[in-house]
Amino acid sequence: MTDGFDLEATFNDDYLYFYADRLSDNNSDAEAAVVWDIAGLDDDVRVLDLACGHGRIANRLAARGARMSGLDATPSFLSLAQQDAGRRGVSVDYREGDMRSLPWMVDFDVVFSWFTAFGYFDDDTNKQILGEILRVLRPGGRFVVHLNHRDFLMSRFTPCAVVERDGNLMIDRHHFDPYTGRAHTTRTTIRDGHIRQGTFFVRLFSFTELRAWLLEAGFDEVEGFDGDG
Repeated sequence: MTDGFDLEATFNDDYLYFYADRLSDNNSDAEAAVVWDIAGLDDDVRVLDLACGHGRIANRLAARGARMSGLDATPSFLSLAQQDAGRRGVSVDYREGDMRSLPWMVDFDVVFSWFTAFGYFDDDTNKQILGEILRVLRPGGRFVVHLNHRDFLMSRFTPCAVVERDGNLMIDRHHFDPYTGRAHTTRTTIRDGHIRQGTFFVRLFSFTELRAWLLEAGFDEVEGFDGDG
């Protein structure tokens, strides 16, 4: 990751613990349905979940009949994804890897990236990743990306946010850098008597800026949707 992004401190068991409500079965079912509809999926369509995490979306799409692959950089999340796939009786090609260099050729009808999983690098590298996505898409393929909308987020931006669960705390201190368009976060978790700290950032986009990036990368058409599709 780029300097200032602590991957291991950001995506770990604390992440799953404190985000449990947002990653619940009900929410995951609803989000998988949105991906299915927006992407125009059908049985036997080849789909890549980019930054698939613990497989909560990919496994549900596989259960609907899509031929799923998933890429993530966190081994523990991939292990959970494989375990869940086994429980559901579905097969997903999960791989540990880096989205800057995808380990596939022109394979996919659809690539999607969900839950603000794009924008973790400098702008040149983020644009390189869009090129990688385009490279692995078949002609006429579709890329679906789900991100925080900068204009909406900035109207509600706060310097600090606290999540409490069972007496444990996740404390995020935020800073927005207008020169880079990044929201930087210093995260402190206090859980079961242990204190951990890490830093991460994500590039925030207005729809018009992201649309311009996608067209520049080589996509033919860009549409915008709200969170419910």
